[in-house]
Amino acid sequence: MKGFIVEHETCEDIALLRLAHGKVNAFDLELLEQISEKLDNLETSTYRGLIITGTGETFSAGVDLFRVLEGGESYLKQFLPALTRALVGVYTFPRPVIAAINGHAIAGGCVLACACDYRLMAMGKGMIGVPEVVVDLPFPLIALEILRDTLPTCYFQEVLSRGLIYPAENALERGIIDKLIDPTKLIDEAYMLAKNFADIPAETFRLTKKQLRRHVMERWEREHDQLDRKVLRAWASPLVQELIRDYLERTLGRSK
Repeated sequence: MKGFIVEHETCEDIALLRLAHGKVNAFDLELLEQISEKLDNLETSTYRGLIITGTGETFSAGVDLFRVLEGGESYLKQFLPALTRALVGVYTFPRPVIAAINGHAIAGGCVLACACDYRLMAMGKGMIGVPEVVVDLPFPLIALEILRDTLPTCYFQEVLSRGLIYPAENALERGIIDKLIDPTKLIDEAYMLAKNFADIPAETFRLTKKQLRRHVMERWEREHDQLDRKVLRAWASPLVQELIRDYLERTLGRSK
């Protein structure tokens, strides 16, 4: 289905969501709301598995910081809950979810990939990582907990606290991704893997995944209201807004 921020394709009984939003599939309110809408529809469908991928050379570059600066606190009050809802939707989706990382997966793009059950990444120039600390942006609780649950303990502190962006080979070594794939075979491999996962009886997979995710979701449900209010205040503060401007000037040469 073309013409959407999130394009929906199918192959047999596996659904594919392809992010198709601007040059780098940056997260804004509209993209996140459409991801959640697609997930809600797919959850009540007969599809046995799901693949999430991007377009061009980018899976997703993460949060659209230009929109954050433009919209300020009023935008963030809508955006951050939408980000949380989309990440929770992927992380708790009751059927297998495969990330087919076609290129750069930065910040929120990396977190989105980590919310999936398995991560394939195309060989090449694509980079992946979470540089939030470089921008001085605290993680929403669900993003931090997804990373904690996915990354090997021995690399968790490095990946989070140093804010590095890794080439695919280094990301594989650190367990950020599970497998490197020839770019021309990425989607075919993702379909095959999704079908293999889907061969597990659906209720068995759903219950097992729910149990595996339970410790994360219980903490999120218990603490997210209080902690995410602090995250909102931090993102909306004049200091962090100015740091975002400085980061965009350094990296992209503009802040508008």
